[in-house]
Amino acid sequence: MEAKITGTGSHIPSTQFENSNFLKNTFYDVHGDPIPSENEEIIEKFQSITGIVSRKYTVSGKYTSDLATEAAKIAIEDAQIDSETLDYIILAQNVGDLTDSSKQPDALPSIAARVKSKLGIKNPRCVAYDIIFGCPGWVEGMIQAKAFIKSGMAKKCLVIGAETLSRFTDPHDRDSMIYADGAGATIVEACSTEAGILSHASCTFTAEGEADYIFMGPSYNKDLDDTKYIKMQGRKVYEFALTHVPAAMKECLDKADIPITDLKKIFIHQANLKMDEAIIKRFYRLYKTAIPKDILPMNIQTFGNSSVATIPTLLDLVRKQSFEGHQITSGDVILFASVGAGMNINAITYRV
Repeated sequence: MEAKITGTGSHIPSTQFENSNFLKNTFYDVHGDPIPSENEEIIEKFQSITGIVSRKYTVSGKYTSDLATEAAKIAIEDAQIDSETLDYIILAQNVGDLTDSSKQPDALPSIAARVKSKLGIKNPRCVAYDIIFGCPGWVEGMIQAKAFIKSGMAKKCLVIGAETLSRFTDPHDRDSMIYADGAGATIVEACSTEAGILSHASCTFTAEGEADYIFMGPSYNKDLDDTKYIKMQGRKVYEFALTHVPAAMKECLDKADIPITDLKKIFIHQANLKMDEAIIKRFYRLYKTAIPKDILPMNIQTFGNSSVATIPTLLDLVRKQSFEGHQITSGDVILFASVGAGMNINAITYRV
């Protein structure tokens, strides 16, 4: 049996937070010293590198589990299934349910269990659990769903990526401008057709200190308390991604025995516009092939980086709305790829 996506859904927060909203922030460097540049210059440089003009923030009173539940409801309806028939709910997240006034992560019980409760699912054999795998969490959830289905342990899985990173960022850190909120969900079912997940590749790099590239740390403003926020060594993350992600993507595509010329779309984690474009350039260079003009759907410019939610929300938009003119149709071969804290990398070759 193959593992096929039969439904998608997304919850995209309504609040558009512009770059200009950061003009009043006071930014510090990693040593705790004020950055001497004017905020206009800091923001202009940030925008030129990341491509981000604005990002989506969720409203007060909404939690990660709420966003995930809304996306799940849409995916379940799209797949036209009874939620009671789900065997697994696999939810990728990294910081749990955070209120807009507290920086303390809350992930007990699991966010997946909370989503199951909010969906009203009574079946105790529907197993719900979380994945903390950095930004590649949703892709890894898809890989696990495939394993359950191929082994005969499941027929239907709900895989969700949901995050409210806006509540977990240091306002004195320039990198805080990257992060955003959102949720995307997919129903993955066993099927006997040729469509579905064709191959995958996953890696975790730790031998050279990579585990510390994205981490939890105190504010760069030393006058604040010891609350921890999401931090990253941006240059090291960038160099790591360019070195390792294209190779993982090639490994994945080669496993499927699919010519790169048959690839219709690449859904890559919306991390950084310049970085993503450089990854794709190096990926195609490995095959000595020109990059097709419309291969790469992107929404980071106005959605920001919502971590595990970036790929499933973009997939839902393209699948249902032909987002920015991008379309996928039955029989198309597409590639999912992501990189993030761990440092983790993964990829999936998928036939629509």
